[in-house]
Amino acid sequence: MMPNETTPRAACLIGWPAAHSRSPLIHHHWLRSMDIPGGYSIESIPPEGVAEFVMNLSKHGYIGANVTIPHKERVLKLTSPDRRARAVGAANTLWYDHGTLRATNTDIEGFIDNLDHCAHDWDHTDDALVLGAGGSSRAVVFGLLDRGIKHVYVANRSLDRAEAMAAQFGSRVVPLAWENVASILPRASLLVNTTSLGMSGQPPLAVNLDLLPDQAVVADLVYVPLDTPLLAAARARGLRTADGLGMLLYQAVRGFELWFGQRPDVTPELRRLIEADLTVA
Repeated sequence: MMPNETTPRAACLIGWPAAHSRSPLIHHHWLRSMDIPGGYSIESIPPEGVAEFVMNLSKHGYIGANVTIPHKERVLKLTSPDRRARAVGAANTLWYDHGTLRATNTDIEGFIDNLDHCAHDWDHTDDALVLGAGGSSRAVVFGLLDRGIKHVYVANRSLDRAEAMAAQFGSRVVPLAWENVASILPRASLLVNTTSLGMSGQPPLAVNLDLLPDQAVVADLVYVPLDTPLLAAARARGLRTADGLGMLLYQAVRGFELWFGQRPDVTPELRRLIEADLTVA
């Protein structure tokens, strides 16, 4: 059962907690700027209620949804996930396709599209170094492999998690002990931080960026603060950077297109809107 087509379409964010999300600001901005009748709501759903809510998403009045922690893994079993969601082991976007609730992971294209915007030739390299081996790291690694990067080194304080990623994605992923990061920096033309280090309230990320090649690009998935110590240090060295806010904005594009039928643009106006909200928060 789908919502009545004569009523405005609505999507939502499913999480626990979810009130902190900037997704409503992003999608409402696009709805207004494109003059599309519709809505986007936050649904704070505890883990014990997520199965019922997702399996009856249309009955709750929604044509699709974003999914955030702690539900991104659970929804794989409640939907029909695509290759990307299965590979990453998590989904963040749901939509109906001829009555079937499908799932994908747009963190992948959010990361890649933001890199393309910030440093158009970032992929002219054989080697990338990814710090961290959590869920966001899997999305990054998938995107890098899909783009054709030959060797993706994954460094994590718990080496077994990096080794598990190598086992999952194949020989192009090379697990790396955290204490050996410096040995790879001179050959890495892309450095990506997927850890929480550098986030507000967390310790800074201690990496010697002087070891990176002069053409290197540094990306940080953290967006609170907007200007992380890692990105500030990279710019001070004259390196190009890609921040976490850009990834947040670009990952929202495909969901909006699936739900509302038009592809939105990530504009300077939208970025200023979210930056202002993050500053107030």
